[in-house]
Amino acid sequence: MPETLLPLSGYKGMWLFALFDLPTTSKEHKKHYTDFRRILLKQGFMMMQYSVYARYCASEEYGGIMKKKLKAGLPPDGEVRLMMITDRQFGKMECFSGKKSYKPEGAPEQMMLF
Repeated sequence: MPETLLPLSGYKGMWLFALFDLPTTSKEHKKHYTDFRRILLKQGFMMMQYSVYARYCASEEYGGIMKKKLKAGLPPDGEVRLMMITDRQFGKMECFSGKKSYKPEGAPEQMMLF
């Protein structure tokens, strides 16, 4: 049976960002930081910069599900911001390492249906 690739819309796909500043001044704070970071990685987030993680979500609805999972694991102290943008907006991001520019990460490979 031939494989079929479904086109991904640049407006339907979303990127969910988790931006956070968490205290690490005590052993307990460090544990909360580590636990939250593990939740992000377990849910498929990738580190884009220190304390900035992102995950591609195929739809806004799925992004909402991911937000609920993150909210359930929020640490008791510090600041966390969750933000969703469309894949199209994400693709317009400008990235620099020093003065050298590079392209932002792309959405994961399209899902294949058999």
